[in-house]
Amino acid sequence: MQPVPGVDLSWWITAVELPALAGLFWINWRNHRAAEEEIDEIRHSQDVGLAHLRQHLDAYKLDVAKTYVSIAYLKDVEERLTGHLIRIENKLNINQSKRAGDL
Repeated sequence: MQPVPGVDLSWWITAVELPALAGLFWINWRNHRAAEEEIDEIRHSQDVGLAHLRQHLDAYKLDVAKTYVSIAYLKDVEERLTGHLIRIENKLNINQSKRAGDL
């Protein structure tokens, strides 16, 4: 292949190669920016969706607690827990008074 007369290598690099490389760099940079923006939008929509999901789950839990647990059952559980706590407190007081008597 014969070189084109009047076209020298530095002219070819300046006139063709550098603008082509600059164009490719610009396209790559633009695609990178677009991808980052899309990722940010997806993250934001995911965070918003997760927040809504948590709110709905909390509301559902509250509704289940109100609907399926009777007040009488809650009072019974509270009385049993209170009774157990009082027995534990009494045992601790007895042990504490025994230790005070040993000193």
